Amino acid sequence: MRVLVVEDDPDLSAQLVRRLEREGYAVDHAADGEDGGFLGSTEPYDAVILDLGLPRVDGLTVLRGWRREGVSVPVLILTARGHWHDKVEGIDAGADDYLAKPFSPEELLARVRALIRRAKGFASAEIACGPVVLDTRSARVTVAGREVELTGYEFRVLSYLMHRKGQVVSRTELTEHVYAQDFDRDSNTIEVFVGRLRRKLGTDIIRTVRGQGYRCEDP
Repeated sequence: MRVLVVEDDPDLSAQLVRRLEREGYAVDHAADGEDGGFLGSTEPYDAVILDLGLPRVDGLTVLRGWRREGVSVPVLILTARGHWHDKVEGIDAGADDYLAKPFSPEELLARVRALIRRAKGFASAEIACGPVVLDTRSARVTVAGREVELTGYEFRVLSYLMHRKGQVVSRTELTEHVYAQDFDRDSNTIEVFVGRLRRKLGTDIIRTVRGQGYRCEDP
């Protein structure tokens, strides 16, 4: 899963990026509204954390621009403004959730997980495909109750496929959601990760759809 953080405070943004990466996300960062608006318009994200008090272009203007363009990515507004009318303005502009500063990192992570789950059509924190269960709260994967150790990129690939359960996902799409923008992407490595996942999971939940990509489905 890939997340965009648009926040101008260097200490807070660095903290958010580090924590999100530890939780298994690919993370891009923009320090002002102009760069953030461009990234959100041109790159595929699974969620955006957007500050309102941004330099160059404010967050509400960025958000309204995305929605006018048809960008439907889930957006969590993160701001020092805590009054109810500010929250209403943000939600009316197209935000999906709102979190006022100061905040607990655990609460922010829980809200991001919920935004992504709902956007993909899942209500529960646990996503199951056959005997494989992915707990989005703990980034823990089990097969028939047995925990399976995965590398960071293996987890990202499996998480994206399970969030898109039953749908065909191309290698290009997987690459875009597994790696951050500044990473030297190589779609051929996706095949390597899928092969490792099949061996580690020991069950055939990742199917190859010839000429199209992969699909996660019950065996």
